[in-house]
Amino acid sequence: MNLTLVIMIAAVVAGLIVLGIVISFFNVWLKAWLSGAYVSLVNLAMMRLRGVPYGIMVEARIRAVKAGIQLEINEIESQYLAGGNVIACVQALIAAQKARIELDWQRACAIDLATKGSGKSVEEAVRTSVDPKVIDCPNPEGGRTTIDGVAKDGIQVKVKARVTVRTNLDRFVGGAKEETVIARVGEGIVTTIGSADSYKVVLETPDSISKTVLSRGLDVGTAFEILSIDIADVDVGDNVGAKLQEAQAEANKNMAQAQAEIRRAAAVALEQEMKAKVQEMQAKVVAAKAEVPLAMADAFRSGRLGVMDYFRMENVQADTDMRKSISSDNGESQ
Repeated sequence: MNLTLVIMIAAVVAGLIVLGIVISFFNVWLKAWLSGAYVSLVNLAMMRLRGVPYGIMVEARIRAVKAGIQLEINEIESQYLAGGNVIACVQALIAAQKARIELDWQRACAIDLATKGSGKSVEEAVRTSVDPKVIDCPNPEGGRTTIDGVAKDGIQVKVKARVTVRTNLDRFVGGAKEETVIARVGEGIVTTIGSADSYKVVLETPDSISKTVLSRGLDVGTAFEILSIDIADVDVGDNVGAKLQEAQAEANKNMAQAQAEIRRAAAVALEQEMKAKVQEMQAKVVAAKAEVPLAMADAFRSGRLGVMDYFRMENVQADTDMRKSISSDNGESQ
């Protein structure tokens, strides 16, 4: 009796558990069944056990089926587990179908995963393929408002361009994005301006810039196809050539001043050297004069010089000093 009661209680509990599970999935299951996108209760239970939001998976399948796109629930779940946005992928497929663009589920999933973390989505990529977008060149968010080039006459030309592109879904995965397109267009504009003989040529025919740049095939290897490049604004900037010449002249002047300073310093050094040599010679003269009394004393001792000779020499020296003094006084009085 007790065993039978236990079995009955266990059966009731199991039934309640099953009923609870069925009730928790019933709304989603019924919605899928009524929409023609049937998903079994087993699949719903398995998705719940795997931590997959089965409501979103079923919603994605319903949207696809209503648009005439047959997607298995396992394919949708696989994309979610890979980190993709299943709703965006389904919307991209629907948009591509309406626009008659060839896009299958696998490519949509690859584009979705490629755009992950970039702030864009596969839906936006498909929309851009249908409705081309305009890219400002240069990008104002980069801090620059114009692309600056210098013509051969040295005049700076400032250009604003707008590039119309559409997504190339075949090259979207692995293709370069908008930054590369902006950089290539900017490089082409600078090169075109630099090859112009005068800034007047650029001002007279600004469309020549767009034609030249467009003919270079700048969209190769990118995720976009460039439809047109339009010059929005052209302005004349600084006379870069004159500024460069002025800077060169200033540099030449500074160099000449430096060389002159080197020569002046060398001349000053030579002058000081000559003064030192003069002082050296004067020192030798003084030293030589200091030896005269010694020589005279030696002459007295050896008898080569007598007293009378000495006095006659003194008289001659005194007479010479007097004459120098008289001539000096006459020169000052005159």
